[in-house]
Amino acid sequence: MVGYEKDVEVHEEEITPVDMTAKEQVKIELTEEDKEALREALEDMVNPVDIYVFLDSDTKCPTCSETLKLARIIEEESPIRNGSKLVRLHVYYKGKDEEAFKKFRVERTPTFALVDGYVRWTGTPSGEELRAVIETIIRISEGDSQLEDSTRKRIREQLENEAYIEVVVTPSCPYCPYAALLANMLAYEAWRLGKPLITADTVEAYENMDIAYKYQVMSVPTIAINGVVAFIGVPYEEDFIERVISLSKIKRK
Repeated sequence: MVGYEKDVEVHEEEITPVDMTAKEQVKIELTEEDKEALREALEDMVNPVDIYVFLDSDTKCPTCSETLKLARIIEEESPIRNGSKLVRLHVYYKGKDEEAFKKFRVERTPTFALVDGYVRWTGTPSGEELRAVIETIIRISEGDSQLEDSTRKRIREQLENEAYIEVVVTPSCPYCPYAALLANMLAYEAWRLGKPLITADTVEAYENMDIAYKYQVMSVPTIAINGVVAFIGVPYEEDFIERVISLSKIKRK
C-alpha cells in the first residue's frame, strides 16, 4: 500500500543552479542488468501508456538530453502487444511545439508527463525517482491507482477545486519515490474519475533550485499543495487526501 509515513532523508549538499553540475546530479546511467530489471517490471503492463517529454535546446536546458534518454529507454524496454510497444513516446520542443506546451500547461524544461500532464516530473526523474516512474506507468497501464476505497470516495464526492501538488525530491533520496507515487495516484484517480482537478508535479531540486528555495527545502521529500508546504516526509494516504481537499480551497500561490 502506498503512503506509509517514513523518516525523511536530510540532504546537506548545496543545491546549485542548472548547469553541468546539475547534469551530473541527474545523469542517466543504466547497466544491462538495470535494463533487464526494467524490462521485467514493465511486463506487468496491460494497456498502452503515453509519455510526453517537453524539451529545449541543450544550451538552454543542459539536462534535457538526460530526460529524453530515459524516456527512450523506457519505451525501448516496454513490452510489445499486438505488434506495438505499450509505452508510446511523444517529444515536444520549446519554440517549435508551443501548442503542446500550452495544452499540457508546461512552463519548464525538461518535463516528463503522463495522463494529459496531470502527472509530471519537472526535471529529470533519475536515481531513486526512476522507481516512482515505473510504478506509476504500471498502475496507469493496469487502470488501478491502488488507493483505498475511502480515498477514492473522497475524491469523487468532496474534491471540488483544483489542487497543484509539488513533491520536491533529489535523485539520491530513497523515500521520495513513495511520496511521488502517492501524489501521482491521487492525480491519476481524480483524472480517471472524470474530475481532473489534481496535478501531481514531482520537482527535481537540483534542476529547479528556485522552487526548492521558495519552500526553504532542507529535507526531502517536501510536499507543497497550492503553494503551501503541507508535509516534510511521506504522509499517510488519509492525511494526504485530507490536506489536498482542504488546501484546494485556497488559490494557488
